[in-house]
Amino acid sequence: VAAAVAAAAGVAGRQMNQRLSGVLDSRRRVTIPAVADRAAPIPPGVDIEVPGATSFITPNPIFYRIDTALQVPRLTTEDWRLRIHGMVDREVTLTWDQLLRRTPLERRITLTCVSNEVGGDLAGNATWIGFPMADLLDEVGVQGDADMLLSTSVDGFTVGTPVEVLRDGRDAMLAVAMNGEPLPLEHGFPVRQVVPGLYGYVSATKWVVDWELTRFDRAQAYWTKRGWGARGPIKTASRIDVPAAFAPVPVGRVLIAGTAWAQHRGIEKVEVRVDEGPWQTATLAPEYSLDTWRQWTWQWDAPEGVHNVQVRATDLDGNVQVEERTPPIPDGATGWHGRTITVR
Repeated sequence: VAAAVAAAAGVAGRQMNQRLSGVLDSRRRVTIPAVADRAAPIPPGVDIEVPGATSFITPNPIFYRIDTALQVPRLTTEDWRLRIHGMVDREVTLTWDQLLRRTPLERRITLTCVSNEVGGDLAGNATWIGFPMADLLDEVGVQGDADMLLSTSVDGFTVGTPVEVLRDGRDAMLAVAMNGEPLPLEHGFPVRQVVPGLYGYVSATKWVVDWELTRFDRAQAYWTKRGWGARGPIKTASRIDVPAAFAPVPVGRVLIAGTAWAQHRGIEKVEVRVDEGPWQTATLAPEYSLDTWRQWTWQWDAPEGVHNVQVRATDLDGNVQVEERTPPIPDGATGWHGRTITVR
């Protein structure tokens, strides 16, 4: 029995290695499509370049990821298909070659995970190249009463996205490249969804292979079945990046710096306060776009002692970041981020 189990494990291991090798080879052969509709250049000052602070663009190796499968799905471009069906006028199955014959665009978009705690790091900003989702929806003819796109990953994970969001002019895309290279395997190679303004659990399907046009009152996706909200707009948030918590700093002028986001609405103002004193307006880095996070700095004349520094943001719709602390479930955490800083 032991010998049979060992032999079976060896065969399975070889098959897995062969599969991985095939996927890596497929990724090496990918040529990123030439893009005429390029992302705007990053102006000076958008990245504050403060040591320890978040960089404006998040490198692929440290971009956050949340998976539901124990093993990263392995899918080649040759095997990839996207079936579009359900409440549509014309069912379509799209191959990789057919996708690449479409007109691509390049955009910088910040993604955020709904499970991000206040002050957490489950957010990242990248340069994406992909193909507009709205064009595909228009071509298949979405029926008038369909209000959900139920997308499915090759591993069976499902996501429900509001149709109106995908057709309101934002740069929702089927992405094939991330920060100048084909999608990494762990970020959805060969094709994933990127939708500005929505938490990933209702928008950012990786390894996507199926679109069903349906209704929210007829279908539930993976996380909504587990008690999470159905539509998932990203909440206005901010965090302190430097100094680090409890880090000792010298008496005198201290630079406080961090990041704020309200994707697809944009950040209007960031305020900082110390020891529950009056709110002080921070200096915002230039805005790149409404769909990316925005960095900020604030100079503090720090007296000796242990102090609590808090931050809050206001978006361009006038929404002030919610003070009350709530957990991520069902639709994203709220609360002001704070840091305890020792001055001596």
